[in-house]
Amino acid sequence: MENTILHKADTRGHAEHGWLESHQSFSFAGYFNPERIQFGMLRVLNDDIVAGGRGFGSHPHDNMEIISIPLEGSLVHEDNLGHRQVVSQGEIQVMSTGKGVFHSEYNNSPDQPAKFLQIWIFPNRLNVEPRYDQVRLDPEKRYNRLQQILSPDPEGEGVWIYQDAWFHMGRWDAGREFSYQLKKKGNGIYFFVIKGSFDVNGQTLEARDGLGITDTETVNLRSLEEGSEILVIEVPMQNKI
Repeated sequence: MENTILHKADTRGHAEHGWLESHQSFSFAGYFNPERIQFGMLRVLNDDIVAGGRGFGSHPHDNMEIISIPLEGSLVHEDNLGHRQVVSQGEIQVMSTGKGVFHSEYNNSPDQPAKFLQIWIFPNRLNVEPRYDQVRLDPEKRYNRLQQILSPDPEGEGVWIYQDAWFHMGRWDAGREFSYQLKKKGNGIYFFVIKGSFDVNGQTLEARDGLGITDTETVNLRSLEEGSEILVIEVPMQNKI
């Protein structure tokens, strides 16, 4: 039997640091909710706004797949692996932190805010050699369809990670219907509305709402507003390390 968990936008954690405004779908830093630790292997989904010229100083991570999706503006990424990259709207960035990496992220603009999603996924392999990648995707390929932006396949569209997870994004005209079929049996799906609103299996989701669904194979969706955008995250519900 299908099971769902609804996270309305206004029930998320919220942190305001002046230079950073963050909304957290799952427990993170100063926000702790024992009922919102993770959704399967999805550990963090932060919706961040970074002020112009500001950012996160160098800090460590290990054994986590960290994905950044800029929604507006761009960020400068630096790490102790020797990378210094600008990641912008229309691109997706991934770090497999493995044995450990230090990195920093700063707004690339001195005066305009940068908005991005930061997502953490538990890996299915521990202590791998850290790696970094980013790709630019054609936004027209997500018009009235789901565009794959992440998978476990290094040869697949988008970036890849050490986990049996798939991410898709789509932008839809009002009234368009579509479906999502799971890639792997036993996985769960987390839907996050970036803009507009959708009907997801009879549940109305508005901007920044999240809905997790387990024990299903196919989910039916309908866009309720012109230009509605959604992120679909399919992840294992249990790890097999």
